[in-house]
Formats: sequence, structure tokens, C-alpha cells
Amino acid sequence: MTTTPFNPSGRLLLFLLTVILGVISLFTLTVSQTLIFWIAATTSALLGAIIVPILRDIKAAQIIQEDGPQSHLKKAGTPTMGGIFFIPPTLLIGVIAGGFTPTVIAVALVTLAYAFIGWLDDWQILRKKTNLGLTPKQKLFLQTSFALLFCIWVFLSQPPDITTVSLPFNIVLPLGFLFWFLAIFVIVAESNATNLTDGVDGLAGGTCAIAFLGLGIIIAKDYPDLLAFCLAVSGGCLGFLVHNRHRADVFMGDTGSLALGAGLAAVGILTGQLWRLFVISLLFFIESLSVIAQVTYYKATKGPDGKGKRLLKMAPLHHHLELSGWTETQIVGLFYLINTLLILISIGSAPV
Repeated sequence: MTTTPFNPSGRLLLFLLTVILGVISLFTLTVSQTLIFWIAATTSALLGAIIVPILRDIKAAQIIQEDGPQSHLKKAGTPTMGGIFFIPPTLLIGVIAGGFTPTVIAVALVTLAYAFIGWLDDWQILRKKTNLGLTPKQKLFLQTSFALLFCIWVFLSQPPDITTVSLPFNIVLPLGFLFWFLAIFVIVAESNATNLTDGVDGLAGGTCAIAFLGLGIIIAKDYPDLLAFCLAVSGGCLGFLVHNRHRADVFMGDTGSLALGAGLAAVGILTGQLWRLFVISLLFFIESLSVIAQVTYYKATKGPDGKGKRLLKMAPLHHHLELSGWTETQIVGLFYLINTLLILISIGSAPV
């Protein structure tokens, strides 16, 4: 007698994620704080009900890569650029709830800037009717430029000790000028990592909802304005999942995924929580690492015929799992579980 592996529906995963986020919020935040989360979630879900049909009508359809998993070909025609209906309004909610402080405005602006980069990329893809948007050099230049502008503002407005990085076991690294290179790298790398994670229905939206909630709880005591920002974005991601759960009615596109990573990084930098940001973002890091490992191994094993060997069946890691027989919802469920454990570890290790 064979046992059928548990294969949850997208609707069930959304329900479980909502319960998980709600329970964690209930035991760690005040009622007024959690209200920010639910307002953003409701706003995002309602706006999606209005905008998704419009995106479908104007044929803002995702171009599916032919060399990707064959199961994804049936997603052709699904609207993309969904970040336009949940990133701007949730940032506005975060800024209002955060009291319009310079800090929360700066974080919202850098997040919005990366959403603009993503929108440019998505728009080029739709305009050209190919899967080629901005070139990698163009995208990297814009990402680095906006990260540099944000870091200049941080340098001019924040205390000098922001360049000191705290690690576990009371290890402190006074990086000085080197910190700014690290900060720029973290913003660019985090945005690209969340972008790579956006490849399966509900994956990036759900994991980012978890990550923002976890980071917000960690910084709640000292940075109530940035807590409000994190709660708003977390709620916005949850509301987006109403339309993005399997099978997705819309994809967030680079408009959403680049913005989410930049927002996480900006909050981590300003609050001195780079180590806990790394723990919370470990799944995103592994997704990026799988791509780097795949490309490196392929080049290292390239023979006279110009072809190399593949370390994974396909990168990023979630595609490898798909081609290994996992369903999309099984992958998403596993990633949600792991990311929840990561934020609980980070919250538990944060000083009270």
C-alpha cells in the first residue's frame, strides 16, 4: 500500500500562512500594531480584485521561458507586473503608520526606486514580447545607483556607530568605511535574491510576508516607525497572495520582487540587524547560491564541445525540486515552514 504525499492546495497554503502570521503577531505585537498589517492586507487584496482584470484586458501577460519547467508553459497569458497594485499602497500605509519620520520615508523611497527598476524591466519584456527586459548591466547599474544614494543619506543622517556590525557570541566588527561597500552589496544582493525566489506561485510573496513580519518584530522596541513599515509590507504581500496563490491569477514580476528585497535590506541596514537579516533571508541566499553554483559548475566542466555539466537539474533550487517530482504547492509549503522557523529563531535570539 503506497502513501500519497501531502499536496496542499494554494488556498490551503494561504489559509495556513494567514493563521501563522496572525498567531505570531498576536503573541508579539499590540492590537494597534497588528491593525497596520490587516489594513495593508485588505487593501492589497481589494486593489488586486480591481487591477488584475485590467492587466488581463491590456494583455500584460508573462512571457514564459521555453527552457524552463515544461509545467510552466500552461501559465502563458497570466498577467504580470502585479507589484504595481500592492507595493505603492502598502508603502503609503507604512509611511503614514510610521509617522512620516525621515527614516521610514527613506526606506519607502528606496523600496519604490527598486520597484521602478522592476517596472522598467517588466515593461520592456511586455513591449518586446520576449523574456528579455533590461540587460544585466543596465539593471545592476540602476540597482547600485539607488543603493548608493540611500547609503549617502544614511551616512549623512545616522550616527557614526551604524558602521559597526554585531555578530553572534558578542562579536563586533567596526567596519568603518568598508561598511558602505557591504551595505550597497546587501541591498543589491537581497533584491536579486528575492527576485530569483519569485519563480513559483505564491513563493516570493509568502516568504517575504514572513520575513518582513519577523524583521519587524525584532526591531519593534527601538524602531516603531520601521516596524509599521515592515507590518504594512508583510500585510501587502499576504493580500497579494489572494491573487497569486496556486494557480496564480497574476505574477508580481520584477516590479514586486526587486522592491521587496531592497526594502528588507534597507531596514536591516538602518537598524543594525544585518546578521538577523541574513538568518531571516537564508532561503533567499540559498536560492541565489544555487544559481551561482550551477553557473560556476557548468563553466568549470565545459568540454571541447562547449557544453558543461549541470550541478542541479535546473536553477534556482525551487526549479530543481520541481523537476525532481515536487509539486509547486509542496515546494511553497516547505519554504513557508522553513522561513517561519528562521524568523522564530531570529526573534528568540533578539535581546528583550
